[in-house]
Amino acid sequence: MKIVTDSYAWIEHFIGSAKGRKVDELLENAEDVYTPDTVLAEIARKYIREGVDLKIVTQRLEEITEASIIVCLDAKLAATAAKSHLEMEVDAKKFRLNSPSLFDAIVLAVGRSFESKIVTGDQHFRNLPETIWIE
Repeated sequence: MKIVTDSYAWIEHFIGSAKGRKVDELLENAEDVYTPDTVLAEIARKYIREGVDLKIVTQRLEEITEASIIVCLDAKLAATAAKSHLEMEVDAKKFRLNSPSLFDAIVLAVGRSFESKIVTGDQHFRNLPETIWIE
């Protein structure tokens, strides 16, 4: 099985939580692991905002790049993300969630482009058929 990991999944992995252990199992058994490049920026922003030492942040980002294929945004993926974002906004309203971020839509676009499952615990993905929900 091919998987896409979002920020939520990687953060749980680094915490070492029960959800993180499920992520670890999925990473170990996956045929291919993809991580959108925007996830790297999102994770860096979170940890730097929390005051984590830059050396540790860099080590975690390097771990992600070693454990997965980093997918860079291109024109085709950007168009798919824009379309995915509109779909996610409709679902968010239906389920009374906050509006999803464009980062979320990029993750979904990568999942669809690579015919992969998305590993996450983010509510915006909960009802999508591509989702492997970690709980």
